[in-house]
Amino acid sequence: MAETSPVVVIGATGGQGGAVLDALLDAGFPVRAVIRDAVSAKSAALARRGVELAVGNIVSGVGLTDAFYGAAGVFALTTPFESGVDAEVAQGRALIEAATAASVPHLVFSSVASADRDTGVPHFDSKYEVEKMLAATDIPHTVVGPAYFYDNLLAGTDALDAGVMPIAMPADKPLQQLSRRDLGRFVALLFSEPDLHVGERIDIASDQPSPAEMARIVGEVLNTAVAAESFDPGRIPSPDMSAMFTFLGDRGYEVDIPTLHRRFPGVGWQPFADWAAEAFRR
Repeated sequence: MAETSPVVVIGATGGQGGAVLDALLDAGFPVRAVIRDAVSAKSAALARRGVELAVGNIVSGVGLTDAFYGAAGVFALTTPFESGVDAEVAQGRALIEAATAASVPHLVFSSVASADRDTGVPHFDSKYEVEKMLAATDIPHTVVGPAYFYDNLLAGTDALDAGVMPIAMPADKPLQQLSRRDLGRFVALLFSEPDLHVGERIDIASDQPSPAEMARIVGEVLNTAVAAESFDPGRIPSPDMSAMFTFLGDRGYEVDIPTLHRRFPGVGWQPFADWAAEAFRR
């Protein structure tokens, strides 16, 4: 494959894909973004950054083979949050069919940490179904399992301003979490040395503060007192999210963070406190 062949990014206008795209560009990779709408403002912004655009649909699979053709690699993810876990498995099948047809030389699939550990969390299980389908192919691939993202906290900024951080797990339970920046850098590293990581499944996390520690840190940044307020995950309307927070409050992820960080020091793993100082700076 020529050095000028692009790395294809699924979900380039979203949180994970956007972080991967940023890191790939920073590392000097040419990038091709799979987008649904070629004339949207987000697509135009990508084009201004020198990103090649390819129209494709992860849900239907239409356009994916053409988008993958001639690529040096593909970063792919699936999501249950638009149409459910069965639709996520169907997305995985479409990705695999397109990657096979286009003879993709390296596919990095973003799953979730502990998806392979029989958690009973619906969207963990659906991602693992995609992993198993991928493992049954000849596609050279690496599976990345991100932990809980720091950015999930940003959905509750109004509550934080009021001095409360509601969370459906014990306040003193460590919660392994990941900076999106670190996900992007990690994936860029995988594409820089693909032969070293083909066939691996690697769960990743940046830090593991408890909710109480998170609240204290955010409060220091906001210059106000913030307290973690635990509540029963059974109160969450979504059975999927309820199951996830039950898992997080009980078993939790099992990333060996010290070993991971020693193995991949080039990521420059971002502590929660550093992320919060940037995210909540005013």
